[in-house]
Amino acid sequence: MGLDNKGIRLIFIFVLHPFLFTLPKCNSSFTPLVNYLLDCGSSHPTQLTDGRTFKSDRETTSLLATAEDVQISLDSNLSSSVPSSLLPLYQTARLFQEESTYSFYISKTGRLWVRLYFFPLSNPSYNLTAAVFSVQTNHHVLLHEFSVRNSDSPVFKEYLVNVSDSRFSLKFKPMKNSFAFINAIEVVSAPDNLISDSAIALSPLREFKGLLLSAFEVSYRINVGGPTITPGDDALARTWETDGSYNIFPQGSETLSVSKKSIKYPHTGVTPLIAPNLVYASVVHMKDAKVMRPNFNLSWMVNVERSYSYLIRMHFCDILSKSLNQLYFNVYINGIEGVSALNLSSQTKALATAFYQDFVLNALNITNGSILVQVGPTNLQQGTVDAILNGIEVMKISNIADSLDGFFSVDGKYKGPSSITTEMKILVYVGLVLAVTAMLLLVMICMRWKKRPQGWEKHSRFSSWLLPVHSPRLCSSKSSWRGSTASSSHKSTKHGKRFFPFSEMREATNNFDETRVIGVGGFGKVYLGTLKDGTKVAIKRGSGNSEQGINEFRTELEMLSKLRHRHLVSLMGFCDENSEMVLVYEYMANGPFRSHLYGFDLPCLSWKKRLEICIGAARGLHYLHTGAAQSITHRDVKTTNILLDENYIAKVSDFGLSKAVPEKAQVSTAVKGSFGYLDPEYYRSQQLTQKSDIYSFGVVLFEVLCARPVICPTRPTEEINLAEWAKKQHRRGVLNEEIDPHIAATMNLQSQSVFVQISERCLADCGVDRPSMGDVLWHLEYALRLEEAASRIDEPEDKSTSIVTNEDNSVLFSEIDNLEER
Repeated sequence: MGLDNKGIRLIFIFVLHPFLFTLPKCNSSFTPLVNYLLDCGSSHPTQLTDGRTFKSDRETTSLLATAEDVQISLDSNLSSSVPSSLLPLYQTARLFQEESTYSFYISKTGRLWVRLYFFPLSNPSYNLTAAVFSVQTNHHVLLHEFSVRNSDSPVFKEYLVNVSDSRFSLKFKPMKNSFAFINAIEVVSAPDNLISDSAIALSPLREFKGLLLSAFEVSYRINVGGPTITPGDDALARTWETDGSYNIFPQGSETLSVSKKSIKYPHTGVTPLIAPNLVYASVVHMKDAKVMRPNFNLSWMVNVERSYSYLIRMHFCDILSKSLNQLYFNVYINGIEGVSALNLSSQTKALATAFYQDFVLNALNITNGSILVQVGPTNLQQGTVDAILNGIEVMKISNIADSLDGFFSVDGKYKGPSSITTEMKILVYVGLVLAVTAMLLLVMICMRWKKRPQGWEKHSRFSSWLLPVHSPRLCSSKSSWRGSTASSSHKSTKHGKRFFPFSEMREATNNFDETRVIGVGGFGKVYLGTLKDGTKVAIKRGSGNSEQGINEFRTELEMLSKLRHRHLVSLMGFCDENSEMVLVYEYMANGPFRSHLYGFDLPCLSWKKRLEICIGAARGLHYLHTGAAQSITHRDVKTTNILLDENYIAKVSDFGLSKAVPEKAQVSTAVKGSFGYLDPEYYRSQQLTQKSDIYSFGVVLFEVLCARPVICPTRPTEEINLAEWAKKQHRRGVLNEEIDPHIAATMNLQSQSVFVQISERCLADCGVDRPSMGDVLWHLEYALRLEEAASRIDEPEDKSTSIVTNEDNSVLFSEIDNLEER
C-alpha cells in the first residue's frame, strides 16, 4: 500500500520525535556544570541585572595563556545603541597583540554555549575598529579575519559547540600587523537534549542525521507575535527578539496572546529549556481567517549567508482553537513544503501545549541570500482555515572545514569548493554523468534506427531521424535552440539571434574577470564585454545548472527573440555550450535606474529626467501588455530591471520570469517576483494577471519619488514597506515629508499631484481597481507636460502640440490603447 506526501511527512514527524512516548520530568530550571563568565579588562566582578556575575581579569588569570595583553576601559560615554542590561560588559576590553588562548576545564562534556561580546571602545592608543583577527576552538573556526567596523554598535556572537575533551580552548589570532580584542566571554553548559541528532531535510524531503557532530552559530532567535525576551526570563540566558522587522506581510497577520501560566509542556521532552513559556504564550495567525477563506501564507524572511546550510527550528502552540483537531496548516521554507496539514493536536494531545519542529535547509536551496519561513492554510475541507507560528530559531551549521566563517580550518588549510578534494569529486561526478549520457544517446540512436522510415537510404541525407540527438541540453525533442549553426558565431539561429562560441565570451570578458562584473542577479553575474569588432556588450553568465536557471535562460531567450522595442533591452545573442548558459545584451552605459536614486554616489536626477525615465519604462511595459503578438506579463518589474543607456533612455530588462498572459485573463502559477514589489493579490491567490505588473510599477513610481529602498528593515516597523507607508502618508496628507529632498523644492506641484494619484491607483488592493499600463503612461506623460510647462512659463503653451514622439511612432494622448479603465 503506497503512501502519499502527507503520510510521508507525518511519518517524518514521528520519526524525528522518538521521545513522544517517553515520560521525562518537565523541569524549567537548569544549573550548568560548566559556567565561565568573564568580563574582560575589568578589575572587579560585574553583576548584571539578570542576576549573573561575570568575573574580573584578576579572578581568571589562570585561564589565559598570552605573551602580552592590554586592558583598556571606556574613556567616554557608550553609544545609546548598547542595551542597558549589558552596558557594564562593554565598558572594558582585553587586547591581544599576539596569539593568545583561554583554556577552560570542562567537568562535563557535551554541548556548550560560547558567547562573545565585541564593542570597539574609543581609546587614544588603539583603534579597535581597525583590529582584524580570528577566533578558534579546539576543532572549529568561529571567526575568520573578523573586524568590528561600526564604532556605534556592539557585536554579539553566540555559538553552540559539542565538546568531547576535558579542556576547551578559545584562541584569539591577530592578523599580521594587527591585534585582537574581546569585551566579555561566556562558556556555559547547554542541555544535552537541546538539539537532537536528526531533523527534516528539505529538497528532497527526508530524514537528516548528524547534527550532534556539528557546531552552530545562532543567527536569529525570534519571539513571533510577542515581546523581547531577555536573558533573565530564559532559563538558558537566551535573548529572543520581536518579529516586526521580519514579517513581510504584516497586513495579513494578527497577534494573539494568553497568560504564560496557561502554557503546558507535555511529557514528550519539550520543556522550558527548549523555549520559555513567553514564546508559546503569543502567536501570529491569519487575519480575518474565520470571515473569509484566505489564500496566502504568513511569511517571515531573514538574511543569511548563501554558502552555509541552516537548522531552522519552528515553535508552535495552539492557543487559538476551542477544541482539538480543528487546526490544520502547511509549513514551507524557501517555497519547499516541509510539513503538509500539520495537526498540532495529534502531536500534543492537548491545547495550549508546546511543540517544535526542526528542519535543515541545504545551502543549494538558498539562492538569494535569505530564508523565507511560511505557514499557510491547507486544501482540506475540515477544521479551521488558519495557520499559526509562535517562534523561529535559525542557526548556521558548520561546513566541511568545521568552520562557521569561511572555508579555512583550524590548521589554516583552505577546504573550500575549489580545493583538490572537491575538484576530484567533481571530476568523478562529471565522468559518471558523461558515461550515463553516452549510454542514453546510444540507446536513443538504436531505437531511432529501428524506427527509421522505409527507404531512408534513398534520401540524400538522413538527418531527419538523427537531428534531435545533436541538440544541446536545453532542447526538447521537437526543436533545437541552436540548430546546425553552432559552429559559427556569425550565423543566426532559428530564433534569429546570433550564437556566440564560449571561447569568444571568455575573450570578450578577459576570462570573466571579476573586475568586469557590472551586476549580479538570481541567474548569475553580468560582465562588461568587448566583442572583436569593438562593440561593448553586457554578458550574463548563468551561475549553475539548476532547473530554475535553465528555465530562466530558456524563457529570456524565447521572449527576447520575439520582442523588439526601443524601451526593451535588446538581446544580441547567446551561448549554450559545454554546460554554459550565456546571454549577450546591448550594453547600457548608465546601468540600473536604482543606482541613480540612492545607494551610489551618482549625480542626482532631476524630476523631469525621472519622469522621462518612468515614461520610457511604461512604454516598454505597455508594449509587452498590448503590442506584442502575445500579451506578456513581466513579473519582476523593479528599478534594478530598468536600465539606462548613455542618453538616459530607459529600457526594461530581465525577462527570465516573464509569462504570456492573455489580456484581461488570469493564469494560475507559482508566485515569483521580488519582495517589496510583489502584488499582494497575486501573492494571495496565485493568479497572475497584467495588473500584477501594474502594482509593481506603482511601487517603482513611489521609489522614484521618495528615493529609498522599497523594503528597509532598519526603519520603524510601519515604515519598512515603502508601498504601504507611502499610501498611508498620502492619506494623512503628509506625503511631502517622504519625497526626495533633492527634488522636493523644485518640482511642479501639479505635476507631482498627477504622478502621486496614478501611483496610488496602481497600488489598489484589487487588480480590477488598478489602471491599465496605457492609462499609467497617459498620466505620466501628462505630468511631464505640466513640469515642462512650468519650466517655461514665459512661452505660451501650444495646445495643438500635445504629441509625444519617439523613434517608433507619434502618439496622441487620446490615441493610446486600452484606456477603458481610466
